[in-house]
Amino acid sequence: MLAITDLSIRLAGRLLIDQSSVQITPGSRVGLVGRNGTGKSTLFKVIRGELAAEHGSVTLPPRWRIGSLAQEAPNGPESLISVVLKADLERDALLAEAEHATDPHRIAEIQTRLVDIDAHSAPSRAAAILSGLGFSAADQLRPCAEFSGGWRMRVALAATLFAAPDLLLLDEPTNYLDLEGTLWLEDHLAHYPRTVIVISHDRDLLESSVDQILHLERGKLTLYKGTYSSFEEQRAARELLDAKAVKRQEAERARLQSFVDRFKAKASKARQAQSRVKMLERLKPITALVTEDVREISFPAPEKILSPPIIAADNVSVGYDPASPVLNRVTLRIDNDDRIALLGANGNGKSTLVKLLAGRLAPFSGKVTRADKLSIAYFAQHQLDELNEDASAYDHVRKLMGDAPEAKVRARAGAIGFSGKAADTKAGKLSGGEKARLLLGLATFFGPNMIILDEPTNHLDIDSRAALAEAINEFPGAVIMVSHDRYLIEACAERLWIVADRTVTNYDGDLDEYRRLVLSTRNAEAPRERSAPSEKPQRLRSDNRGSLKKRIAEAEAEIARVSEIIAKIDTALALPDIFARDPKQAAQLSKARANAADALARAEEQWLEASTQFEEAAG
Repeated sequence: MLAITDLSIRLAGRLLIDQSSVQITPGSRVGLVGRNGTGKSTLFKVIRGELAAEHGSVTLPPRWRIGSLAQEAPNGPESLISVVLKADLERDALLAEAEHATDPHRIAEIQTRLVDIDAHSAPSRAAAILSGLGFSAADQLRPCAEFSGGWRMRVALAATLFAAPDLLLLDEPTNYLDLEGTLWLEDHLAHYPRTVIVISHDRDLLESSVDQILHLERGKLTLYKGTYSSFEEQRAARELLDAKAVKRQEAERARLQSFVDRFKAKASKARQAQSRVKMLERLKPITALVTEDVREISFPAPEKILSPPIIAADNVSVGYDPASPVLNRVTLRIDNDDRIALLGANGNGKSTLVKLLAGRLAPFSGKVTRADKLSIAYFAQHQLDELNEDASAYDHVRKLMGDAPEAKVRARAGAIGFSGKAADTKAGKLSGGEKARLLLGLATFFGPNMIILDEPTNHLDIDSRAALAEAINEFPGAVIMVSHDRYLIEACAERLWIVADRTVTNYDGDLDEYRRLVLSTRNAEAPRERSAPSEKPQRLRSDNRGSLKKRIAEAEAEIARVSEIIAKIDTALALPDIFARDPKQAAQLSKARANAADALARAEEQWLEASTQFEEAAG
């Protein structure tokens, strides 16, 4: 059991958690929620032992392993699958020792333990997790260094999940994922067999993957049973009860004070009046739950409604290399009030499509027609880094308003959520959510006809995401969105487009159907190679031949490694007294040999498949 007892945490002089206690039973799946800046990530640091509490304690069962996402993404020459496999430290250590062990009894102990932890199925389990997070079988054999930071953070997440710690701590894990990866993670966490606490602002994850909500508000931790919607209902009921209790207490306090005021001067009533004074002193005030109002998000309406369609594409080919377009045969139409969400795994071309729509990429072929005087606002998460860290919200707005009077500039800064002193805070000191709000306000400053939102919910808390959904729905122009937040898509999108197989198609189903499609596809494809849409079966490109050579070499190394393990198990089984001395260990060794034989067969099959493909590729 994870026991938080009378815990107080102070950081940089600010009291984040004030004398809170909560108990989380083993096997619980808990969503930790609260406004940005309340101390959720700091609580994780205290649980991990990285930060000392000011008061109170956090206690865990003595042998529990804690796992959390690494702060730095893995980077180096090792393949993705190797990085993930090494996350199981015990398995890695036992396999290393098994390669050099010579004592038959120690060999027997090692192999018995490897059977206990299901070590021989580890490669397939690791491959399944990587596949679920969006890596093909070919990708899994590539070095970490070949991937961008965001993809390498997915590898770090895969390693954390593969290690299967007794207490899994995840801080906003979906920030690194696309919708497809998020759907897979929701399903994985819903079936996680141990204790998990996840900090998330994703309503659907909190609805489908957890069975308890731990709410951090105004320095207090409160544990609610059930999913996020159940938490909202319970919290609303508690607010109502607390409000009624406050009202009753205020009436009782007024009654007692009135008695004291009336009779404190009368000798006959002095003792009773003094008694009422003591009762007033003992009457501890009830603090009503205060709902912190979230600042609204609004997008200025376009000055003029344009004639539809505002964008039309006919048989367009687009990308970065004319010899290898990212998207082909793209034919689409966008009207004034369209609400369109783009689906499809990262790397399939969603960013290429929005750059085409925004006019940042010209087509190689085909035709794109735009309405006259079309204005487009484009928001993408990477633009947060482009804000001037030394300039305030006021400075950024002033830059767009030229010589406008200061009062008007401050009024516009207030309209995008930065009024009063907040307008003068430098961008470098703003939180991620505040930067996102500022960037949204700047991108849509002049009333665009169409807004393109590429992962707009990262860094926004749940209430701010709801405010964003409301702003989108109230905006009279067109909106194109790419998001891993299913709540936002379901709340706003009226049309779904799938970007896959190098083109864009309309999707007639809903997100529940799409979720089933994603999970069934990724679970089915986990153990085997997935070929990219551009690959042709009869002839592979030279870079794929290099990948095949690597697969062949790794399969040969695996065959040699497993063959040596089988030889050592046979040595242990050959001991004359093994079955009489320890029949249980002998049985486990026999099982270990069978598992190793299966692993050898799989490695030989992989070698044969890769060798055949390599010969075909060589012509």
